[in-house]
Amino acid sequence: MHHALAALRGRLAGVQYPLAVAGADDARRVRREVLAQLDDYILPRLDHLDAPMLAVVGGSTGAGKSTLVNSLVRRRVSDTGVLRPTTRSPILVHHPEDAEWFDELRILPDLPRVEIHDQAGGALRLVADDGLPSGVAILDAPDVDSVVTENRTLAAQLLAAADLWLFVTTAARYSDAVPWDFLRAAAARQAAVAVVLDRVAPEAVSEIRSHLAAMLAEHGLGDAPLFVVEETMPDDDGLLPAPAVAAVRAWLDGLAADEASRTQIVRRTLDGAVDGVLLQVPSLAEAADLQVETVTGLQADVAHVYEAACRRIDEAAADGSMLRGEVLARWQDFVGTGDFLRSLEARVGRVRDKVTAFLRGRPQPAAAVEEAIEHGLAAVVVEEANRAAEQADSRWRETSAGRALLGDDDLTRAADDVPARAAEMVRSWQDAVLELVRTEGASRRFNARLLSFGVNGLGLALMIVVFASTAGLTGAEVGVAGGTAAVGQKLLEAFFGDEAVRRLASKARRDLSARVSALLESESARFTDRLGGLPVDVAAGTVLRAARSDAEQARERAA
Repeated sequence: MHHALAALRGRLAGVQYPLAVAGADDARRVRREVLAQLDDYILPRLDHLDAPMLAVVGGSTGAGKSTLVNSLVRRRVSDTGVLRPTTRSPILVHHPEDAEWFDELRILPDLPRVEIHDQAGGALRLVADDGLPSGVAILDAPDVDSVVTENRTLAAQLLAAADLWLFVTTAARYSDAVPWDFLRAAAARQAAVAVVLDRVAPEAVSEIRSHLAAMLAEHGLGDAPLFVVEETMPDDDGLLPAPAVAAVRAWLDGLAADEASRTQIVRRTLDGAVDGVLLQVPSLAEAADLQVETVTGLQADVAHVYEAACRRIDEAAADGSMLRGEVLARWQDFVGTGDFLRSLEARVGRVRDKVTAFLRGRPQPAAAVEEAIEHGLAAVVVEEANRAAEQADSRWRETSAGRALLGDDDLTRAADDVPARAAEMVRSWQDAVLELVRTEGASRRFNARLLSFGVNGLGLALMIVVFASTAGLTGAEVGVAGGTAAVGQKLLEAFFGDEAVRRLASKARRDLSARVSALLESESARFTDRLGGLPVDVAAGTVLRAARSDAEQARERAA
């Protein structure tokens, strides 16, 4: 079983909950507690079932824990005080023969060991004393209700590493809420518990003892030994009279002498601790699943809005929307509307000659058309990039995880450099279109002088065809597209033929779509990069469930 639980521990150590989703804080806390329970108690105890039984003395501030420990050992090993929490650093008292069991490699491995008083705290002070019988060790823990957060946390950690909880309370405070939170936790994990009711006036022993016993029974701790220490003055060394603590000491001596009883207590607490760990794994696995689902959802939100932006740009670049306004005016300036258009009405076999004469005789302002296309198409890209950024930001801020990832950053508009990048993207695409025309012309061995003179015009014609929803049609269908696209269509067909025009237009359109997608993908990275470094494993939930199943099966085999 040790191997299976160690494997579970390794799996759990690799799971993190970085996203601010519902239950993430609880999952992080439970994960820490489970890892501590495995490291501090379960795995070391499974390794050494014959190690001395560790009784952790816990309770509220001023309950008399340190006084009780000193009185049981019959010398002052722990500082005492009533008005303030004096147990800043835990003290473990053991018989000298048991020293080897409490080194750093066994229980509580993350607490350094010291042999002198640790004013700073955070270390475990070991005290060897033959006043305590071999087989039992006592650990004086910080106050469970300490005003110092670190002390409360350490107290909980130490109690979780105990074979036996020796809980100390007083006649005045035995019903306080904080101690009962710990006692309920002990009952839930079936830990062995004994209770010491301290500072009880002799005349009130019967009444208070009965009431506390009833409360213990009500909370599932009816079988917990209950000891009463009557109110008495300590001696000059701060020790209670031996008769006052005789019942507690006799009980501990009996456990030390009775290996079977010690083993029963250890196994009961160990089984309860293992139950508690295995019980927590399903919720931790579900929390890991939720982390994955949240990452997937946030990624999907970004992908959805930016893919929609790409589609809208593709549609705007193919439905004729670009063939209006400045682009249309500059194209008409370029091709003219008189003799050149009438020349295109002649037979297709004669068009090439007409085009040749046109291109040789009338150098046209191709740059103006290219610039109009650049400005128009880049404006569409920027508009859609802004729209996608606003939508992605809005969707993320609808979730707690998204809000935490965005923080105070305003991503409702595209990055400042998007207009320049969009313009550069369009220019690069235009260059690629011209290269398509140049390559196609070279393969057909056109007159080099003609091609060098007319490649810009043919390239612009191809761009116009790309922007027309009827691009690629031939024959009588060309007229449906209207004069603007028809000019470019016939011009290209005159040089390259119907099939080549369809192929070139399709290739140019795909190239434009790919460039737009690349630009918007880089924009979407402003969101998705915030997810890329998160330690979220898509298989974490499945792995935890499998490790839990393995541990349960190993436990059944060991039973």
